[in-house]
Amino acid sequence: MKFSRDKKVLGFLLLIFHIFLFTGLYIEGIEPASSDKRALPKIVEIERGESLLSIASKLKKEGLIRSSSVFVLEALRRGVYRDFKAGEYALYPYQSLSEIFEILIKGKVYLHRITIPEGATLWQIAEALEREKICSKEEFIKWAENPDFISELGLPGPTAEGYLFPETYFFAKKTPPPLIIKVMTNKFKEIWQELEDLAIKRGLSLKEVVILASIVEKEAFHESEKPIIAGVYFNRLKRGMPLQADPTINYALKTFRRLTYKDYHSVKSPYNTYLNPGLPPTPIGNPGKSSLLAVLKPAKVPYLYFVATPEKKHIFSRTYKEHLTAIYKIRNSLKIETFKMENSTSLSYEKFSINETLSIADRDLKPL
Repeated sequence: MKFSRDKKVLGFLLLIFHIFLFTGLYIEGIEPASSDKRALPKIVEIERGESLLSIASKLKKEGLIRSSSVFVLEALRRGVYRDFKAGEYALYPYQSLSEIFEILIKGKVYLHRITIPEGATLWQIAEALEREKICSKEEFIKWAENPDFISELGLPGPTAEGYLFPETYFFAKKTPPPLIIKVMTNKFKEIWQELEDLAIKRGLSLKEVVILASIVEKEAFHESEKPIIAGVYFNRLKRGMPLQADPTINYALKTFRRLTYKDYHSVKSPYNTYLNPGLPPTPIGNPGKSSLLAVLKPAKVPYLYFVATPEKKHIFSRTYKEHLTAIYKIRNSLKIETFKMENSTSLSYEKFSINETLSIADRDLKPL
């Protein structure tokens, strides 16, 4: 009898021990995985329809929770496990279970930062979005080139090119392309509201301003030269001269490489402003505010030509003869500089070929 009584006492003590052990482990499991407030976040993606066990295992593996079992039990006890939203999350090891639950329930997904540079084409934007896994490149282009969708946005179209305002944006992974395009074009509209009166005064349509601004954006290396370049193009248009803008041919080729003389004649495209008078049919990129302003407030200059220098500035000329002289001076100075560098023993010089350097100087306007 005594043995039986001792056995019951031992069993009771073991039960108490396990209860305390479980309670201790449970309490410990509820605590944050780390107390280090300097810990970096871990990016975790919750798939649509993913099981609670799988989510718990994923969080445990990333060191975001102490116990996957406690996470599951707490999610069941609180009745929140069905409310978790799919998406990509940035979670910290020092966050409590309650904080993690709240983030997952409210769908506070991680937002990718993406900066669209001035002059980027819609194809380049599509590639950047795909690199960040925000959306598919093909899907973005499909929507950006959908004339019906662009019309619904109240833009002249036929594509979104020119109206995807260059700015820094924050998007979640797998954001629908129509939403991305709407956000970017809404930003453009916001900027355009500030400039529309200037366009009306100059008698220019929205599309004309954006097309010319997109060319200025591609041609100018320095902000201060944008109004001058715009002035040159307006002078050429006024005289019925072709724009002869290399970037428009690059846009037709979908590559911004150095053009050859053959390209000026062989690229049969409405974007070839050497063969076609006036403006190209659409913008050739997405200009920033300064380029839009340059077109709306062009410099009053007598110039009809310009050529780029190795310092990425431009020499502007009134006549073709002056223009040829400017080109000759640039090429001659490049030959001298190259000769100096090739014969220098100083390691501070970087040797380069004259042909590579002349790719800058060759971006000029000339009669055919």
